Amino acid sequence: MREQRDRLDELGAVAVAVGFSPGAALAELADHLAWPSPWPFLSDVDRVLYQRLGLGRARRREVYNRATLRIYRAATGRGEEMHRPVEDALQLGGDAVIRSGAVVQLWRPSSPDDRPAMSEMLAGVALAAG
Repeated sequence: MREQRDRLDELGAVAVAVGFSPGAALAELADHLAWPSPWPFLSDVDRVLYQRLGLGRARRREVYNRATLRIYRAATGRGEEMHRPVEDALQLGGDAVIRSGAVVQLWRPSSPDDRPAMSEMLAGVALAAG
């Protein structure tokens, strides 16, 4: 998303990240991801937004599969330290285009690696900006 900031600005859109970690943990994550300021990175500890958007949970085998293990193995090979999840690793995220408080387009993943292409999301933003 942050690589598309210029395009989002052209469309009058803002990217908002939402996580269910406490605020301090999300602030660290925002720093780690170099999340652009002033885009919000919000905490939804009670997962109210997750529930309202109907974002489900993955099965354990979808989260910890061969592809995931390859990613972890490659990261370890690069010298990255791996940590056990401290939160709900099965909670699926989602992507939404919202205009004036209403969901215009919603992508609910069926697995953790099922995310829409950036071009598809930008098309949704452009349509909403109409």
